[in-house]
Amino acid sequence: MRGISLGYWVAQEQYPPDRLMEFSIHASIVGFDTIVTSDHFHPWRDNGGHSAHPWIWMTAVAERLKGVEVGTAVTTPLFRYHPAIVAQAFATLDYMYPGRIFVTVGTGHAMNEVPLGFQWPNYKEKVERLREAVEIIKLLWRGDFVDYEGKYYRLVKAKLYTKPKKNIRLYIATADRKVAEIAGQYADGILTNPRGLENYGLIVKALEEGCRKAGRDASSLSKCMEFKVSYDPDYDKALKGALFWAPTAIPREKREGVADPRELEAMVGESEVEKIKKTWLITSDPDDIYKALGEFLKLGFDRVFIHSSSPDEEKFLNLLGREILPWVREYYESLQIPIRISSE
Repeated sequence: MRGISLGYWVAQEQYPPDRLMEFSIHASIVGFDTIVTSDHFHPWRDNGGHSAHPWIWMTAVAERLKGVEVGTAVTTPLFRYHPAIVAQAFATLDYMYPGRIFVTVGTGHAMNEVPLGFQWPNYKEKVERLREAVEIIKLLWRGDFVDYEGKYYRLVKAKLYTKPKKNIRLYIATADRKVAEIAGQYADGILTNPRGLENYGLIVKALEEGCRKAGRDASSLSKCMEFKVSYDPDYDKALKGALFWAPTAIPREKREGVADPRELEAMVGESEVEKIKKTWLITSDPDDIYKALGEFLKLGFDRVFIHSSSPDEEKFLNLLGREILPWVREYYESLQIPIRISSE
């Protein structure tokens, strides 16, 4: 049985890098085995927003915390990061910290690309670019000189002279069936969040179909969950903490044309507040956290990344380490989940 990986999600958009380092050290002490970081150029809001470069920050964490796995969720290898540069960066990280590095890729957001002068394409093009990007990354990690002629990217005798020492796990973030099929063909698993659970059965079927087309064993792939939670004994404080992320609840069709965090912040209305209440676990009762995590485990998730926006993060980390993380590991083992991906 595959063991469960418990990750602490550090949000580059919400805190400065030194504060995130403090949280990560604390998370490692209380029992997290994985540190996962977001990868943005712009934050979701102007007031209180931050945006350090995650790959540089990852190096500091991997050097400081020798026993943890470190990776991103989500890196967009489409525009500001050429796929070959993503391959080079993560190969170097794995060379230095072998077996402890992973990368999660996805189609991304206009807010991180448009400010650098790129024209944001339609969804079909983004998916096509993502497929090519993953192909390029994989080819460079394992190949010699690589030639690649795609619709959007081209390599001419490109070679990584510093190869990864171990297998770098590559996950694809999605709530979309087409992207899930790509994950089944190329990736080590998928990442979703509670919003993606609405179409979860369809996503899993598409993942399995991608595996079938590529002749891969679907049971070898991981399912990763970003668990969004804000906890405080005072519910109103917990709600206020979660509302930092209200711009993420703006409908995609509205926010895709906006790259300025000031505008995103100004677009937040009551509907976004209500959506955050539905998609985040905002609670003053630890029992709600146990219940939510238990449901994820029953669905077969073997990697759970806890993304907290709690007003007292140190206090919440202590609660997690003292009570919740040990229970999660014991409960996961008691379920004896077979290593397969079921669409049931």
